[in-house]
Amino acid sequence: MTNAASQVETTLDRIKGERRGALIGYLPVGFPDLDTSVEAAITMARNGVDIIEFGVPYSDPVMDGPVIQAACQQALSAGFHVDQIFEAIRRVRAEVDVPVLVMGYYNLILQHGVEQFAADLAAAGGAGAITPDLIPDEAGEWIAAAEKHNLDRVFLAAPTSSDERLKAIIESSRGFVYTVSTMGVTGARRDLDRAARVLADRLHDLGCEHACVGIGISTGEQVGAVLDYAEGAIVGSALVRALAEGGLESLAETTRSLAEGTRN
Repeated sequence: MTNAASQVETTLDRIKGERRGALIGYLPVGFPDLDTSVEAAITMARNGVDIIEFGVPYSDPVMDGPVIQAACQQALSAGFHVDQIFEAIRRVRAEVDVPVLVMGYYNLILQHGVEQFAADLAAAGGAGAITPDLIPDEAGEWIAAAEKHNLDRVFLAAPTSSDERLKAIIESSRGFVYTVSTMGVTGARRDLDRAARVLADRLHDLGCEHACVGIGISTGEQVGAVLDYAEGAIVGSALVRALAEGGLESLAETTRSLAEGTRN
């Protein structure tokens, strides 16, 4: 076990000291191809993203909406394999000093080997992992491996979670608690669910120091609104769509527009 500081918590605390909130940007590794996904992550970091979420393409997602599903399917069709996530992180970290979290379904980690995945992720310079289908009750092996390799483990809290469940999620998480804005899959929404504010307030009341809200955020105004009550705003589909439709130039423009919300 290591007592080294969390990359993500250190970043969130620094940003809080700047009297603003964090923009967290998601893109799948390997979309539209490995080299472009690496350049895309670097582009996000250089245009205002504070923390990168690198998604692991998966054929049977439970959380991803249609935009991210299509991107992941394209990456899989192009031959993506799990080892490429480590290569991508290594290349991104060589260019920008931004924490990189992996977001992936747990059976991919199991298939790779929990201890081996943690070791490979740490060796690549990764900050940790978000595991949307893993609950703290069943995460003992992953938590032990993450602690051994000084990795963050981010669990999800939903508006329907009980206070008892939220306490368990807070105690098991390191980095931040992924605060789900609404019940459903990822994708831009015109009006963010008010449940996100209520859930973030409940998490803070129970002792959570870093609640970052995801699902449905697609504009700088929405980023600013979320950062009124949370430490971070997570954007995925809007960034994936920008990359898919306009390439790196469009991605850079969309990222800068979203980052405006962190300075409101």
